Amino acid sequence: MRTSQFFFTTLKEAPADAEVVSQKMMLRAGYIKRAAAGIYTWMPLGLRVLRKVEGIVRDEMNNAGALELLMPAVQPFELWEESGRGPAYGPELLRFKDRHQRDFVIGPTHEEVITDVVRRDVKSYRQLPIHLYQIQTKFRDEIRPRFGVMRGREFLMKDGYSFHTSFADLQREYGNMYATYSRIFTRLGLKFRAVAADTGSIGGTGSHEFHVLADSGEDDIAFCPDSDYAANVELAEAVAPATPRAAAAQPMAKIATPGKAACADVAAFLAVDIAKIVKSIAVVSERENGTKKFALLLLRGDHELNEIKAGKIATLGTFRFASDGEVQEYLGCAPGCIGPVAVNREKVAIFADRTVAAMSDFVCGANEAGFHLGGVNFGRDLPEPEVFDIRNVVAGDPSPDGKGKLEICRGIEVGHIFQLRTKYAQALNCAFLDEQGKSQVMEMGCYGIGVSRIVGAAIEQGNDERGIVLPAAIAPFEVCIVPMGYHKSDAVRAAADQLYSELRKSGIDVVLDDRNERPGVMFADMELIGIPHRVVIGERGLNEGKLEYKGRLDGEATLVAQGEILDLLKGKLCTG
Repeated sequence: MRTSQFFFTTLKEAPADAEVVSQKMMLRAGYIKRAAAGIYTWMPLGLRVLRKVEGIVRDEMNNAGALELLMPAVQPFELWEESGRGPAYGPELLRFKDRHQRDFVIGPTHEEVITDVVRRDVKSYRQLPIHLYQIQTKFRDEIRPRFGVMRGREFLMKDGYSFHTSFADLQREYGNMYATYSRIFTRLGLKFRAVAADTGSIGGTGSHEFHVLADSGEDDIAFCPDSDYAANVELAEAVAPATPRAAAAQPMAKIATPGKAACADVAAFLAVDIAKIVKSIAVVSERENGTKKFALLLLRGDHELNEIKAGKIATLGTFRFASDGEVQEYLGCAPGCIGPVAVNREKVAIFADRTVAAMSDFVCGANEAGFHLGGVNFGRDLPEPEVFDIRNVVAGDPSPDGKGKLEICRGIEVGHIFQLRTKYAQALNCAFLDEQGKSQVMEMGCYGIGVSRIVGAAIEQGNDERGIVLPAAIAPFEVCIVPMGYHKSDAVRAAADQLYSELRKSGIDVVLDDRNERPGVMFADMELIGIPHRVVIGERGLNEGKLEYKGRLDGEATLVAQGEILDLLKGKLCTG
C-alpha cells in the first residue's frame, strides 16, 4: 500500500474528552472516529488491525473444529422471554418494535438464538457434539460508555456455543477452547493470563477469563508466582487464617471516639493496628413476598467487601446497602458507629468473614454515636457468627493451592469461556434422543472474545510517548518504507519502489510513504500508527550502498547493506 492511495487522518492532539491511552491514540492515529457515545467508525487504518485480529481468531477457531455461521443482530424478544432473561437483563438490552408492533432486541449476546437454531435441527445424539461460532457486531446500551472501544455500546465479538450429550464431553470441549484461546492470544503477541472467574449473568458452573495485562486494566487479578493459580479478585478465595483464634485477654469496654467513624481514624485515635478493627456493613435483601432481611457483614478494618462472594450466601442472596433510615430502624443508631454486639438476632443476621471469625479482643462500633467497643470476643460478648469468605484477597495472602503467596496485577478482560451446562437448553427445551431413545437436555458451553476490545487492550499494553506499539501480527502494516526526497531524487524513488515491490512479492505487509512531506512528519506518523519496522532510504545512504533500519522500540537506527535488508526484515518478522 502507498500512502498516496490510502486515507491517513492522523491528529497532533487527541480530543479533550478522550479518557484512556488507547482511546487517545486510536483517535490520534486515525484508527477510529466517534459517531456517537460509545459508537465508532473504524477507519481504514484501524480496520486493518481489527481484521488481522479477527483473522487470527477465525483461523484458530476453525483449526479447533468449530464451524462458523452468522446469526442476526436483530432478535425476536419472545426468545428472551422464553429463556427468562428478558426482564432480568435490564436497560442494557436495547428493545424496539417493528411496524407490526412486534417486539425485537438488538443482540448483546446470542445464547437464545443459537439454542433455538440447534433445537430445531439437532434431534439425535449422533449429531452431537457441535460447536458453532460467529464474529459479529453486538450492542449493549451501556449507561456510561467510556474508554473508547474498551467499553463501547457497539462492538465486534466472537461468540461460540457448543452442544453436548454429557457434561464430560462439555468439559473436553471447554479444555479445547482453553487451549485454543491460549494459542490465539499467543499469536496476537500479547502478554496475557487466564484466570478462574465468576460466571456472572451468563450463568453456568465453571468459567475462565483471559486478561491482557496492563496497568490501566479495570480488573484486579490474583495470581501465585510459584504456581499456576490465577483468579479474578472477584472469585479468588481468601483462605481462612491458619492460626486458631486466641483466647480472650481483655474485658469488653465502651470507649469514647468522638467524631471518629472511619476504621483508619478509629485505629489512629485508639493507637491500635487497623487489623484489630472490625467494621460492620449493613445490607438489605428484599424478598419476593415484600419482606426484608437486614444483615451485618463483618470485615477486618483493612479488608474490602467482595459483593459477588457475599451475594452467594444462600440465606442472604441478592442484596443492597442499607439506607440510613433502615440502619436507624434495625440498630437504633446512625451509620458510622454500627456493630454486632447486643443486636436483636431475630431481626439482624450476622455474617462474618473468615478473618474476622479468627479475631479476638477486637474493636467494633457500639451502636451509639461517638462510641466504640474494645476487647470484644465471640462466644463471650456476642454469639458466634455464620462464617463465609466475603472479602477481596490482598497481596501477601496465602495462595488457595497452598503453594505460595498471592500477588495482584491489573488486567483487561478480552475473552471469557463458560460451562453453561443446561441453563438455556432447559429453558428453551433444547433436547436430543440418547442411545436408548430417551429425551435428554443438551449440555452447553459458551466462548466469547472481544475482537474490537483486543485492539484497545493491545494499545493499552503497547504504547510510548511517540504513539502505538503493536506486535507485527496485528499492526496495520508490518514494515514502512520512508524515502527521504521521493519526489526529488530519481535514485531514492527507484530504490524505494524496488524494495516496496520485493517486500510485497515476499508476502510482507508493507506501506510506502510516498507523501511529499518532511521526514520528521513521516517518522512521527509511522511511529504514531504503530508500524513495528521502519526502513529509511536516502541519497547519502544509497551512495554507500546502505539503508537505515529501525525497530519501533529500538533506541538507535542501524545501517544495513541494501542487498541484505530483505533477509533482515524476513528474519525480524519470523522471530517477532
